[in-house]
Amino acid sequence: MPALPFTREQFFAVFAEYNDAVWPVQVIAYLLGLGMLALVLKPSHRGDRLIGAGLAAMWVWTGVAYHALHFSAINQAALVFATFFVLQGVLLFHVAVIRGGIAFRPRGDPAHVLGWALVIYALLVYPLIGLWSGHAYPQMPMFGITPCPLTLFTFGLLLMAAESHRGLFVIPLLWSVVGGSAAGLLDVPQDWPLLFSGIAAVSLLAWRRIHAHSTVSG
Repeated sequence: MPALPFTREQFFAVFAEYNDAVWPVQVIAYLLGLGMLALVLKPSHRGDRLIGAGLAAMWVWTGVAYHALHFSAINQAALVFATFFVLQGVLLFHVAVIRGGIAFRPRGDPAHVLGWALVIYALLVYPLIGLWSGHAYPQMPMFGITPCPLTLFTFGLLLMAAESHRGLFVIPLLWSVVGGSAAGLLDVPQDWPLLFSGIAAVSLLAWRRIHAHSTVSG
């Protein structure tokens, strides 16, 4: 097992300090997430931009508030993580808000079904598994403002897009490996799906492209 520059106790202590420091942002994040899903169910071009803006804000917030200001206290690599998270937020804002390039539309294909499964997992199942495994609040990652549930939620929303934007999957895919390693290294069982979500998402996007091409060719 590779050595980490911090202990399991230090890792969860950061969450406790972070959650106490930013309260009640956790509530705002949940309301924002639910609002974004409501907009998915009632599609519009304005709603698409609002979803993109909300998702971008979550990535920038997590990069600055969690990685740079808190996690960096026990892991200097967090400053690198912060840079990538902010970059993801900027990319999302550029593509979804400035260009209006993401349309979240119901499709009913396997990618869309997985998308709903991931957002529900990130919102509801993830914290419940955390509680079940003994990670009581505030020593637990919270939706929308910590990296792993945010990455799962992001995969979910991007899989619901009418068109896949492969560039927006790169950073979440990288984090699915980095953050997902916590499942085994730090005993965070709710992060196990994160290890596989990126592979599943990319595989389904490839399937969607092949299926679309074969349909046009046929």
